[in-house]
This record gives sequence, structure tokens and C-alpha cells, in this order.
Amino acid sequence: MTPPFVATMRGMALDERAFFTDKPETRLGRHQCPKCRRTGEYSIRWVRHSKKDRLPAGADEGDRAKFAKVRDYLLRVDDEVTCKTCGKKFEIPSQQSLLFVDQLTGLPNDEDLEREIAAASGEPEPTPDSKPALPARFTRKSSGWK
Repeated sequence: MTPPFVATMRGMALDERAFFTDKPETRLGRHQCPKCRRTGEYSIRWVRHSKKDRLPAGADEGDRAKFAKVRDYLLRVDDEVTCKTCGKKFEIPSQQSLLFVDQLTGLPNDEDLEREIAAASGEPEPTPDSKPALPARFTRKSSGWK
């Protein structure tokens, strides 16, 4: 005779946590302080939920359908950061609290994005500042101390 709790466990659907492995990670984010209006890079904690390679034991047809549709995602842990300039805590916008990992791949980095915006606006690309030549007194070979 089977214990009564076995029959009830078979009838329950698997929890979402059974489909994923969790791994904490830190990513940089650029945010603007609402008080001093300065933009800065802040280290923000995230939890990466990666889909397991196979379906957990005890899954029914509904769980199989859910498992086929799930995908990796990042969930933000930190809700507030402290401004590096004025020291005031401010909240990170909530629309950025969940990111799907497949949406992150292929995004341009900030330098490429700035270059593309400058090219589209018709502005000439800034030339790197060349350093002036050193005077001859600094470039001559030393003849030793006299």
C-alpha cells in the first residue's frame, strides 16, 4: 500500500524553480541620479535563471509544455543604488527588472552606439587629440652628468 502523500504529490504541477538553475552575477548599469542629475556606472546584482538541460522527474504533460516554452532570464536583485556624487539613494526604474538572455546577445556596446548616432546625425567623427612634440632638450641623448 502506498502512503497517502505520494498520490497527492503526483497530482501537483512542478514549481518553476524545478526548471531552472540559479546563479548570482553582477553587471554594470548606467543610471542618472534624480537629485544631482549626474549619470554614473553602478554595479547591480542580478540572478541568472538558466534552463536545465532536461525535464525534472515526475513531470506531467502540462509541465512538458511549460518546459518547452521557458527560456533563460536575468532577474534584478538590487532595487536601489547610492549616487557616487551626492550620496543620495535612488530607485532603479522597474521596467528593467527582468531581462531575457537571448535579448542581450547582439546588443551594441556604448562606444559603437555613440559612433553610429554621430554618423547618422552628420557630425564629423572626432579626431583623437595628438600630443605636441617634445622640445629637443627632452629628446637629446644625455651626455652624462658634468
